Amino acid sequence: MNQNFMKEKPILPLVISMSLPMVISMAINSLYNIVDSYFVAKISEDAMTAISLVYPLQNLMTAIAVGFGIAMNARIAFCLGAKDQEKADEAAVTGMFLSVIHGIILMVACMAGMPHFLRLYTKDEAIIEMGLTYANHVFVFSVIIMLGISLEKIFQSVGRMKVSMLSMMCGFISNIVLDPLMIFGIGPFPKMGMAGAAYATGIGQTITLLVYVLFCIFRPLPLSFKRKNLSFNKALLGNLYAVGIPASLNMALPSLMISCLNGILTAFSEKYVLVLGAYYKLQTFIYLSANGIIQGIRPIISFNYGAGEKKRVRQIFRTTLCLTAGVMAVGVLLSLLIPGQMIGLFTDNETTVEIGVKALTIICIGFIISAVSVTCCGALEALQKGMASLLISLSRYAVVMIPAAFVLSRVLGANGVFWAFPATETISAVAAYVIYRLIKL
Repeated sequence: MNQNFMKEKPILPLVISMSLPMVISMAINSLYNIVDSYFVAKISEDAMTAISLVYPLQNLMTAIAVGFGIAMNARIAFCLGAKDQEKADEAAVTGMFLSVIHGIILMVACMAGMPHFLRLYTKDEAIIEMGLTYANHVFVFSVIIMLGISLEKIFQSVGRMKVSMLSMMCGFISNIVLDPLMIFGIGPFPKMGMAGAAYATGIGQTITLLVYVLFCIFRPLPLSFKRKNLSFNKALLGNLYAVGIPASLNMALPSLMISCLNGILTAFSEKYVLVLGAYYKLQTFIYLSANGIIQGIRPIISFNYGAGEKKRVRQIFRTTLCLTAGVMAVGVLLSLLIPGQMIGLFTDNETTVEIGVKALTIICIGFIISAVSVTCCGALEALQKGMASLLISLSRYAVVMIPAAFVLSRVLGANGVFWAFPATETISAVAAYVIYRLIKL
């Protein structure tokens, strides 16, 4: 398969053709998150709170998988652009092997630490029990998650976006179908409650992995997965982890932020914790769609950078920024026009819905400006500038966000936490643009 189309095709059609499949799959992924939480919320409001408390560690695991996958993606695409097939093969095989190791370590660590983690945020034994039931079942699939995301990034690195879209859609749709069947015991399935939600998620992830494997067998990638390509030379490992660790931290920082914000909000009411959890399920529809564009342009930027086409890299960045801002504008409209209906997916409690509507209308103020940070982070990762990307994410999720939320909550109450979002996005966007411009292209 010839990847030269990445440096020859006109930029806007190229970006759209690479990004659209990922935008569709990310949109379906976000709908899966929303539907998954919708069915859990039908168990009880406590069940939704339990899911919200487990979510940061789930996100941490996904963050490490995606972050390391981004490193593989950038390395493979760069090597293919530079016409170095051997190093591209080594990056694919070694990355897959290391992903299995990461999955085993994370499964053990998350399952062992979950009881203590939940008790940091609630003393309600019913919520803790539901959280543990969900976590102990969902983390069993850790290695499957790691391998599935690794293959996703490998397929994306060679421009096979439609395969990635199809594989992810198969998993998401399976999850959506299985959720009500396994949670409530419909048809041949017993009623499993929280465990059913976890099993539905795990089975969906397994199906995604199997579809990738089938494509590897029947429509092979332009990469060799032979054992001889497994390499532990310092240059390769250094490159993978130099990009993978910052990228993982980029993805994991929201988990740290949510945990800290949960700690601030529990001082007011657990209803605010539920609202924050509901918001993060809803915002995935917007941010994951924007992330679909970023996933589409990463291999294009890496390939062109490897091929020495720096002017083309700059043009791709500008096109991506405009498209991402357009997606975020849709998020603003949805948050202003139907906030009550969106929050109402997760709770019937009028007080909680009222809190959620107020939160959405405040937070969405920062959506469009956040396109600058999102685009800069994605472009820097594609350029293998992992630390520069990490600095932007640190601003968005920790250095600015957490202190701002704490201070504003003391002035404005719980709503101060929500006002911290647009304030942080504005500051971070300025920092992101400055950092990106400092990179010499």
